[in-house]
Amino acid sequence: MQDINELLCDCLYFTANKLSRIMGKIAEEEFKITGISPTYAFLVTIVNKKEGASQKEIGEALHMTPSTITRFIDKLESKDLVKRKIDGKNSYIYSTEKGREVQTCIDKAWDNLYKRYSKKISCEEGNKIITELNEIIKRLEKE
Repeated sequence: MQDINELLCDCLYFTANKLSRIMGKIAEEEFKITGISPTYAFLVTIVNKKEGASQKEIGEALHMTPSTITRFIDKLESKDLVKRKIDGKNSYIYSTEKGREVQTCIDKAWDNLYKRYSKKISCEEGNKIITELNEIIKRLEKE
């Protein structure tokens, strides 16, 4: 009979989720310096790079549902990191001064995260994994 760990580790779904949980834990620890989670930091970064990004654009970039993006924006508005402007049925998201200021801290957290996992896997190996995962994602999204 196959060992239970071997059984689980032979499953792409299980392995991908395990990696996600491990990386998520490390990222949460590194992002404590920002006062927001890594996912919120992605959203702030998107808005800082593209002022007036629509909620739809943000949702597509983060691969999240509109309701989740709305909750995230509500939370970031309450922290005064972004502001929302409504134009008809569309919402556009803009940076606040505080949101622009926190970007330096976000960038530092990303750098810390990269350095932390690079101690375990090389830059080349990390880049290879990212490339391979993105190729797999493209193929799976075509369904």
